[in-house]
Amino acid sequence: MPTPPAYSSAQQARRDLGARLGEIRRESGLTGRALAVRCGWHESKVSRIENGKTAPSPDDLRVWAEHCGAADQTADLIASLEAVEGMFVDWRRMEKTGLKRAQQSVLPLWERTRRFRTYSPWIIPGAVQTPSYTRAVLRSFMHRRNLPDDIEDAVKVRTDRLRLLHEGDHTFAVLIEESVLRNVIGDPDVMAGQLGHLLTVGELPSVSLGIVPMGIVRNSIWPVEDFWIFDDQVVNVELISGFLTITQPREIAMYADAFSKLRELAVVGAPARRLITAAIDALE
Repeated sequence: MPTPPAYSSAQQARRDLGARLGEIRRESGLTGRALAVRCGWHESKVSRIENGKTAPSPDDLRVWAEHCGAADQTADLIASLEAVEGMFVDWRRMEKTGLKRAQQSVLPLWERTRRFRTYSPWIIPGAVQTPSYTRAVLRSFMHRRNLPDDIEDAVKVRTDRLRLLHEGDHTFAVLIEESVLRNVIGDPDVMAGQLGHLLTVGELPSVSLGIVPMGIVRNSIWPVEDFWIFDDQVVNVELISGFLTITQPREIAMYADAFSKLRELAVVGAPARRLITAAIDALE
């Protein structure tokens, strides 16, 4: 089952940056100790950076490149560092000014994506949420993480994003566990409206909706973390602690394989609608 550690991509990217810095140092003819002396560092710092155990700062990269005669690579090294730091973002960092900013941050990725694949074992995915359901989800986040109250602005950003369901050649493949239909978010009225919306949105040409039933044999794959695949370029994973962005082809392929295995277990069409209808009936 493809469940790499939450930080695996970020750690690998940090190691890759460290390896690149090691190559630059060796090409300059400097030992690690000699570079540390020139930079005014403890001699172990060079080794920790090159092995990916310590993240360098932009200033570290500037002096490293300067003393290795590679000042022309400074801008590229700093850009690589920024990419590494952006791979895993703590929710507190992403949402420190409120939830609106977090919703806006993914807009460019949504705008350029044509094929969306999403799986959730927890809640209805954002692409097929009603505003009331979104409001309830975001309000829960706000209280749990002690965030500023900009819920209405955040709901508007997410709702506006859903125009992509009806525009251009975008396609959305949505997979959820049946248990998601039974998790009452907001209140029974909000949940009934959301489940009714699933029946409607599942009929759109741009949307395919699959539900993995409870009680089936799960030897091939069991529930995994909530994730989105954007084309075959990026995977976003929502974790309790933060937001992980995966860009390594090997790991993207692992999530694509997981999605395929989950889709094989899912029911679609009339059987999926029956599960949704049963969940609506259970609210009464």
